[in-house]
Amino acid sequence: MKRVGLTGGIGSGKSTVAGMFKDLGVPVYNSDAEAKRLMNEDEALKEQIIALLGKEAYQGDVLNRPFIAEKVFKDRVLLKKLNKIVHPAVRQDFRSWAARQTAPYVLQEAAILFENGSSESFDMMILVTAPKKTRIKRILERDSLSEAAILERMKHQWSEKRKKALAHFVIENTNLDMTRLKVQEIHETLIKSDPEPQF
Repeated sequence: MKRVGLTGGIGSGKSTVAGMFKDLGVPVYNSDAEAKRLMNEDEALKEQIIALLGKEAYQGDVLNRPFIAEKVFKDRVLLKKLNKIVHPAVRQDFRSWAARQTAPYVLQEAAILFENGSSESFDMMILVTAPKKTRIKRILERDSLSEAAILERMKHQWSEKRKKALAHFVIENTNLDMTRLKVQEIHETLIKSDPEPQF
């Protein structure tokens, strides 16, 4: 079974693309959702997060996401330390999950697979892209974030150019019909035994 990484900057629409792969019957592991679950349920992980960020990182037993976001997105060093705690736990959870699947390939959807060095553990990488203005517009419509906060988060992610150079497949996600066609094309390539990179 192939392990395929699905990544893209904030607002690129990678979750939309992941949904299209799911519609084709592909098992998809959502790293963001699973990281939140692990941060709420894994006691060892909770202890490490509290040791790093303080007791305010949790409200009762529930992760205090606004507090954590406020702290780490203004402090690159702190964000790096948090990622060093959370990413290995997510990686291990993904491996266990992937081992239970029976499809020709599985997808792991995550925002920073290139940035955190995880891309090397995948057989193939799919990058979802969109123009910066489009991404900002999508996030403003979707989240209660200011444009300044969005730009701050974008700073922590690699440029599209840098990621494109490393991806096996690139999906320009500006037109949903075209995106769906590209997803179908990539899917058909991936279920073959030896996929060739496509751009």
